[in-house]
Amino acid sequence: MNPRVTLAVAGRVLRQVRRDHRTLAMLLVVPCALISVLWWMFEDLDPTLFDRFGPGLLAMFPFIVMFLVTSVTTLRERSSGTLERLLTMPLGKLDFLLGYAFAFGLLAAVQSALAVAVSVGLLGLDVQGPVWLLGVVAVADAVLGTALGLLVSAFATTEFQAVQFMPALVLPQVLLCGLFVPREAMPQVLEAISDVLPLSYAVDAMQGLVASTATGEVWGDVAVVACFALAALALGAATLRRRTP
Repeated sequence: MNPRVTLAVAGRVLRQVRRDHRTLAMLLVVPCALISVLWWMFEDLDPTLFDRFGPGLLAMFPFIVMFLVTSVTTLRERSSGTLERLLTMPLGKLDFLLGYAFAFGLLAAVQSALAVAVSVGLLGLDVQGPVWLLGVVAVADAVLGTALGLLVSAFATTEFQAVQFMPALVLPQVLLCGLFVPREAMPQVLEAISDVLPLSYAVDAMQGLVASTATGEVWGDVAVVACFALAALALGAATLRRRTP
């Protein structure tokens, strides 16, 4: 691994995203807009509902958006031959993956900061724990989406196929993360499945910060999400191959 090469890869990705205004809007504007729409829906019905669902949404939206953007962007690199050309250079697989993860991690930090600022500052989400830790959890969850997006790009040949991985990898986590039904109230089989899904721990961390000032369990949940992200990056590195002459 060469830090200079890794940063060069990250810089290249950031320049590409900066020129793609639609991707920037999806990364930075869409999560805030969706959270605001849901707040608006709950406001007239029952304002306390946003305090219940808001933390889960802060975990869910960065995860979904980063998964979509990363999987499609990396697939373009593979299908266009750019990845193949990059790997013929003195560029390690870890440099490539960490460069992508670092670039999208920075974007995730900005995205999460905006989403937290809108939710807490403008929409009045009541948070008992440190607000900055809320941002840390959101960033960890977005990085998890990035890592899974890098992984699934190896198994898709078109952008449409990359999107088709959402029902397999993303939607089950959304349904079983505890946002709609508390995990302890689920049937035992579903609860056991939710225990091995990383989004469950991100939602637990968000809900814990809203309900209590204690942060010990939150850091444990963040560690679990980070381990899942590292595992996905390791599997993604195994899918990168140089073409043999």
